[in-house]
Amino acid sequence: MNILIFEYHNFGIEDVKECFEKNGYLYKVVETDLFRNRVSAEFDSIFEQNYDDGIDGKQYDCVFTFNYSPVISNNCKKRNVPYIALVYDSPQVLLYSYTIINPCNYVFIFDKTQYMELKKEGINTVYYMPLPVNTDRMKRMLDDISDEVKRYNNRYKSDIAFVGSMYNEKHNLFERLSGVNDFTKGYLDAVMNAQRKVYGYFFLEQLLKGEVLNDMLKNYPVETSRDGVETVQYLYADYFLARKMAADDRKEILGRLGKEYGREYAINLYTPNETPDIAGVNNCGAVDYYHVMPYIFRNSRINLNITLRSIKSGMPLRAMDIMGAGGLLMSNYQEDFYDWFVPCEDMVMYESVDDLVSKCRYYLKHDSERQQIARNGYEKIEQNHTYDVRFKEIFNTVFN
Repeated sequence: MNILIFEYHNFGIEDVKECFEKNGYLYKVVETDLFRNRVSAEFDSIFEQNYDDGIDGKQYDCVFTFNYSPVISNNCKKRNVPYIALVYDSPQVLLYSYTIINPCNYVFIFDKTQYMELKKEGINTVYYMPLPVNTDRMKRMLDDISDEVKRYNNRYKSDIAFVGSMYNEKHNLFERLSGVNDFTKGYLDAVMNAQRKVYGYFFLEQLLKGEVLNDMLKNYPVETSRDGVETVQYLYADYFLARKMAADDRKEILGRLGKEYGREYAINLYTPNETPDIAGVNNCGAVDYYHVMPYIFRNSRINLNITLRSIKSGMPLRAMDIMGAGGLLMSNYQEDFYDWFVPCEDMVMYESVDDLVSKCRYYLKHDSERQQIARNGYEKIEQNHTYDVRFKEIFNTVFN
């Protein structure tokens, strides 16, 4: 198997390379961000040069990327070579490009609800697949602790931990709608508050219409692409409102935990964002995905997953990595978990902020039960969700 990889600062690229080397696949990695564009003559030239070179005089059997690229799809279609895209980001507007139906495409997405929506539209080039974890790398790391982790060991130990963005940047997309009128402001606040109380069904897109939508377009217009079928409602709901709700969800949850348990337990937040208004929570700053994050997941008694609402039912990468590192996962409701895991046996699921606060108290008081759940979750990840398992499934789909 000869594989051409295009990548640019993707989580997991080192794990992909390790998987390919372990299984005897030959690959070449080309680092460029030009493939993220919908159209790029400069990238077309890069693709042609690298594809024609091959490996050891042999042509490529397929092209691989994390997330989906229309410009790569078109290049693969032209050469009749399979294009494999493993999507871990959400939202992913490029999935609504007309190129998604190119027969060369094998696009694997981790959100079953989005997969079913595309399937209903007759899209047969998209497949449902949970995200993989490199448990071998995590085991090596946890057995051979780095000097940095030894030096700052207490920083990476928590009773309750959350790793992720707070989406509270001063110039975030939602703040660009600040010029809308009072009715629109009230309407958006009301529908977002209603959505925040509902897990398992994302209804904001269908509520953006009429004068409210016109006011949003007037104050901060967005445009759909010429080569796609996404709507302006999708862009506003998934890129503007979903991130605002994530900011509100995460601030509320951490604020409650800090108020309830901040004096008694170590509650650590690992984020690049400033959070001066969350009392009782230690903001430890950003951490490296490969070299530090697994230690946090393993050494934290409870690891939170607070899912971005644009992920409709899927299991986010954070959730899979927590279990793959041997940590206890406590997540909001996401329907896809039930396909693979048993709540309170392999991981813990909360239904509301009050439920989360109560369950944190319980599992902080019941260490043996917490540790057993973490072991169960890890064993299921190792059995069913490694890179070796995933790429075996992917290549069976593509070549058989």
